[in-house]
Amino acid sequence: MSFYSGFVSIIGRPNVGKSTLINRIIGEKVAIVSDKPQTTRNRIQAIRNYENAQVIFLDTPGIHKPLYRMNQYMLKSAMSSLAGMDVILVMMDATAPPGKGDQYILDNLPKGEEKIFLLLNKVDLMKKDKILSRIIEYNEKYNFAEVFPISALTGDKVRELEDTIIDYLPEGPKYFEDDRVTEYSEHFLASEIIREKILWITHDELPYTTAVQIELWEEAKNHERIHAVIYVEKESQKGIVIGKKGERLKQIGTEARLELEKIFGVKIYLNLWIKVKYKWRDNEVFLREFGYKDD
Repeated sequence: MSFYSGFVSIIGRPNVGKSTLINRIIGEKVAIVSDKPQTTRNRIQAIRNYENAQVIFLDTPGIHKPLYRMNQYMLKSAMSSLAGMDVILVMMDATAPPGKGDQYILDNLPKGEEKIFLLLNKVDLMKKDKILSRIIEYNEKYNFAEVFPISALTGDKVRELEDTIIDYLPEGPKYFEDDRVTEYSEHFLASEIIREKILWITHDELPYTTAVQIELWEEAKNHERIHAVIYVEKESQKGIVIGKKGERLKQIGTEARLELEKIFGVKIYLNLWIKVKYKWRDNEVFLREFGYKDD
């Protein structure tokens, strides 16, 4: 039996559902999810193994107007993911008509490629006639190899999408072991889970000015102890994260700890601290420590 392998990039605007789709395909959490844009900051590489194929997915940061140096890195990461891919998945929100941001993505797609799929996500929120009209709108703008109306949330048409991706892959080797689902370390995943809880729990009170760094990870016989620092840009933002009598920080820690225990299958003691790093999103040295690089 022939074996197929390759790299698949998912691009789209912020909050369109890329991370939700990645987690559904992989079958476990490798990318954090929130209802806020710019949740994914790094290019997440996730691995899905099939009987006759291995697919490496890249979940890229949402394409948006870069207002800070961090956002410039994010945009460059997303656009550079178009090079050297075996399949490119362009995800759009089917519930809204194409806008300027969508057109920007379409204008920057490689020309003459026969490997670019259009994914119209969130069709579970639409009537069938509206879905058809949206497909026609996008087909008039770009000649896609395949078009899939999907729901990353419910899984509708996702399996058909996976089968078609494999059809487009070349014969190749298995790049990763069968038990690998992501290239990222446990430290990175833990920091992302903590950041996800901050996004959900602070709601709209806190701008996208938080970063999380794992400073220490101690392994013991029956548990693991994680020490993490939450960075904010202003003193006033510390109070937002901490909450009244520390209740919000306690909730963030509890929810993050419970999910990390589920993921890693071990008892975890999670300690959180908060530090102020003024304008860290424009601090190149700090950004490099967090993995934001031009390459």
